[in-house]
Amino acid sequence: MREKCVQISFFNTYSDINDSMESNKSELVRLLEEYVDIEALIPFDFYRAYDRRTGRKRINPLESFIRAFIIQRLLGMKENKQLLTLLTFSPELRDYCGFIKLPDEPQLSRFKKDFCVYIKRMFDSLVDITEPICREIDPKKADYLIFDTTGIEPYVKENNPKFFNAKLNSAKKLSKKTPDFDPYKGVYGLLPDEAEASPSAKQQYINGHFCYAFKAAVVTNGLGIIRDISFFDDDFKGAHPEVISPKTDNPEKDKEIGDNVALKPVLSDFFKAHKVFHYSTFLGDSAFDSYETYAVLKNEFHFSRACIPLNSRNTGSAHGDFNEFGNPVCPKTGEQFICLGRSGGKNRSERMKWVCPGSEANGTTRRCTCDTPCTASTYGRCVYTYPEKNFRQCPGIARNTEHWDNLYRHRTLAERTINLFKEAFGLNYLKTQSAVSAKFDLYLAGCTQLIGVILAEAINRSSLFRSVRKIVKLVSCA
Repeated sequence: MREKCVQISFFNTYSDINDSMESNKSELVRLLEEYVDIEALIPFDFYRAYDRRTGRKRINPLESFIRAFIIQRLLGMKENKQLLTLLTFSPELRDYCGFIKLPDEPQLSRFKKDFCVYIKRMFDSLVDITEPICREIDPKKADYLIFDTTGIEPYVKENNPKFFNAKLNSAKKLSKKTPDFDPYKGVYGLLPDEAEASPSAKQQYINGHFCYAFKAAVVTNGLGIIRDISFFDDDFKGAHPEVISPKTDNPEKDKEIGDNVALKPVLSDFFKAHKVFHYSTFLGDSAFDSYETYAVLKNEFHFSRACIPLNSRNTGSAHGDFNEFGNPVCPKTGEQFICLGRSGGKNRSERMKWVCPGSEANGTTRRCTCDTPCTASTYGRCVYTYPEKNFRQCPGIARNTEHWDNLYRHRTLAERTINLFKEAFGLNYLKTQSAVSAKFDLYLAGCTQLIGVILAEAINRSSLFRSVRKIVKLVSCA
């Protein structure tokens, strides 16, 4: 029988923490102080930038803000106001953070915008620290790398259902004048390409609905532990201009960029930041089923297995008859096909085009002259071969087997990690329109999960490494 899922509310979490403060003298705070060295995680240039911003020593130390934001994500608080309320009425947490003077909401917002770039370095430090822990928990699953994309929805009017309903009503009025016009299809043509208050939030199709969101890539291992986050903002596009599409305002095109085109730059940045890391198995959905992707995974990132389902759009021209040289032959006569040279197009894999030996050029097309043609097409049979096709055909694991199915099930762990960030850590309910603030909170969510891994090891409960919220409940009730 399926266990009943009980949502942990902010009030219940606060009550548990408050009871723990009174009866157990802050077991959670003790664990954080003993096993999470915030000072060691903060890079030196972060300290320098923090003091240089005003030209004088600040009232509150840098570590106070970092600890407070970790508490905020740990308890899933969506607003800075909630964090300040908790710190106001919880002396133990306030002492843990080390605030000399409690900041106000604008100070917290400015901190996120001013120092977003440095929270990424803290995140990378935590990834390095938790990598050996993951390898110890399960060396096999820790050797998987899973790639997925997501979107963080800002607090803009375009994400309000009333906005869509207003556009739908406008489309229905048009349908009265034009009977052939379908308002439910035409409404999407009335929606703007980007949010008015936050132009970086583009119209996208995420989790079964259209919304306005900031795009990001999430990379986890086979345990579901975050390994890398890449926020597709102007900084990312400036560092990797190859990901920029000529029509970036097209939501379908933006999704293609997020899933396949961005794979190489994201993994390049990841392995550049963690030079000693190596993974043998890559897992991704069918969006990665392109010949260039297999070549990149094998030759540049040295994966020995790629668990990617075949995409039907890439297999429609497949032909199983080849000679000993790997060239296609006629299935009836065995005669080798004629190579017309390299063929390709925009956003298409580089390939070699082969045509039936019995076909002849006829203007801008061809015509088959075989007495017994092997296809009904007047053009004749056409076959394409790909320079890097071998790894696609033999990705290190046989497709359509129980082994393949068991391995591919791990791909959903990336989606579960994304759901953890959005639901448990509150990213689905952010009250911000700023892309920089959303980026800060996304990296902070990654830091929070990794801190949970450190705490799980510290209390010898490695089974809780995926759920830092359960650790909070455990130590609060101890």
